[in-house]
Amino acid sequence: MTIPEPDTRFEVRPFATADGGAVREVIADAFGQEREARLVHRLRHCGALVKELVAVNTADRVIGSICFSRVTAAAAGQSHALSIVCLAPVSVLPDYRRLGIGAALVRTGLEALREHGEDLVLVLGSPAYFGRFGFDPELAKKVKGPYAGKAFMALALSDAGSLDLPVEVAFATPFEEFE
Repeated sequence: MTIPEPDTRFEVRPFATADGGAVREVIADAFGQEREARLVHRLRHCGALVKELVAVNTADRVIGSICFSRVTAAAAGQSHALSIVCLAPVSVLPDYRRLGIGAALVRTGLEALREHGEDLVLVLGSPAYFGRFGFDPELAKKVKGPYAGKAFMALALSDAGSLDLPVEVAFATPFEEFE
């Protein structure tokens, strides 16, 4: 008897309120702890989330999620107020990793942000993973905030996102747990 391959088809769609519990479970399972799940919950409830997407399988089970929250820019002398967001976190259930779900969430999210008129996206994560989407630690050196180092990266989505720098930023209050 042949065991059928698991169904690996999925789609990315906007977060719906009914997804809240499933997203919390996905994030906790993906990170092996509740800390990141609490972050997303707090960001959602303080109104800091700009974009939240989920990946669902053919049974409409949430198997991945991604969030982008508002980052406040404070740069003296800027003619254009930068619109900045932070990607945190991207999560995929362990059994669904290496199927392109995380990459699809990142690409779909970045495209939606570009269409929304965002200028700059920040992330704290693996340079090997996020570098393939264009995130750059050198660009992030022009962003002064609570994070630094090779894992702190930036991606310009507009000309302003690379030209209107340096900039000082403040992350939403829920990020204080991670500073």
